[in-house]
Amino acid sequence: MRTRVIQDEPEHRPATPEPRPGLAAWVRDHRLTTFFVLAFGLAWWGWPLYQLDIWPRQAFQAVGALLAALIVIAVAEGRPGFRDLGRRMIRWRVPWYFYAFALGLPLLVRFAAVLVNSGPTPEWGDLAWTSFALMFLIRLVNPLDGPMAEEPAWRGFAVPRLQERRSPLVSAVILGVLVALWHLPLVGDTGWIGIAATFSITIVYVWLFNRTGGSVLLVLLFHNTQGFITMGDLNYAGADLARQELIEFVIWSVVAAVLVAVDRAAWRGNPRPPSDGVA
Repeated sequence: MRTRVIQDEPEHRPATPEPRPGLAAWVRDHRLTTFFVLAFGLAWWGWPLYQLDIWPRQAFQAVGALLAALIVIAVAEGRPGFRDLGRRMIRWRVPWYFYAFALGLPLLVRFAAVLVNSGPTPEWGDLAWTSFALMFLIRLVNPLDGPMAEEPAWRGFAVPRLQERRSPLVSAVILGVLVALWHLPLVGDTGWIGIAATFSITIVYVWLFNRTGGSVLLVLLFHNTQGFITMGDLNYAGADLARQELIEFVIWSVVAAVLVAVDRAAWRGNPRPPSDGVA
């Protein structure tokens, strides 16, 4: 697959400040390890307390992933690291069809699953489309919600560093496993199918991130579109809900498999597009 990606500057690892002794030096040498440990710890802290009846409610803090990335960047990279993440956050100069992919595919998957599902068809005219539009905008900037809490961290921080020593496919598989495990406290809400679907969707996220020259903005739009119309909005419950989640898992797994099989060049070697913008 050949795609045109427009960039203002070549991708590179943020410059590293001069070595400092102690904990900062260890974090600098183990950035990914530190990031993942912090991401799990900051997001999960309330889960074991809830299981032990010490904490009154199950507190899963999605913002823990974002905080983990910011902490590691502050300690290990400083301003160059923040500039690199900031550029990725506003990288919008990509071909239009990637916007269509990010905004259209999640809706296509959800509504295709609705058509396949043998349960009751939602009353489309009764859905609060104005409220959906407002929710879409809020989720784009709310650091306590999934898109803004996760995308700068998993894609903006973790993927480039995983791919320094690994192929994009291996990096995507590693990240998919870790992100799926990170969501375990939500298994009561999503079910095990939801956890498995997280792995499949991560493959799609990594493909989109790499093919847009490392744009966090595009994967943020993708994540936001994927979740702003919920199963509850479609009035699914019980067996209908379980069937809908299973169908979506199958569809996302097929999408991930197709991207791996068809766009093989995206999964080998250096994922960065050449400076002339052609990948």
